[in-house]
Amino acid sequence: MHQGFYGFDLIRLRHRRFDGGWTSPLHRELLVQRDAVAVLPWDPDRDCVLLVEQFRVGALDSPDGAWLLEAPAGLLEAEETPERCARRELLEECGLEAGRIEPALRYRSSPGGTTETVHVFVAEASLDRAGGLFGAAHEHEDIRAHVLSSEEAFARVRAGRITATTGVVPLLWLELHRDRLRALWRPAASRGA
Repeated sequence: MHQGFYGFDLIRLRHRRFDGGWTSPLHRELLVQRDAVAVLPWDPDRDCVLLVEQFRVGALDSPDGAWLLEAPAGLLEAEETPERCARRELLEECGLEAGRIEPALRYRSSPGGTTETVHVFVAEASLDRAGGLFGAAHEHEDIRAHVLSSEEAFARVRAGRITATTGVVPLLWLELHRDRLRALWRPAASRGA
């Protein structure tokens, strides 16, 4: 039906039912997207994260506004691995070079209507001088990078102040895996040495 930044297909299909029969023909609109990456920069020494704030057209009618906090994220280019995309997005969106990168998980952002799969990473980064304004001009990006303590970021998720999935999912993953990741990346510090 449309091919622009995203594709938009109209699909007519039937599928097998759980009881063994077939559905009636279904008509569905499908937003066709490339896979994406969300990468959360985490400074294990300072226990802080970097989130980016930017305008999101899908939140235009939100009572909280269309500027959302999330992890740096972007779409995979042709022949690009998810990890390479994560490193590229960190440079473009917040001027950071990552150390180690931990693959966290993959999720389908909204499988009822889009093909998008998001690959989530947590990246080791020194955030002591991080922050500021970034973005690729040719992509019309206007990005402000914020450094928050991990606890403050987790609290904002719990309070519903971070609502973009690309912010919520990486932060919840880090909250669950922070001790294990710190022991892996900073074994001496984890033992109290």
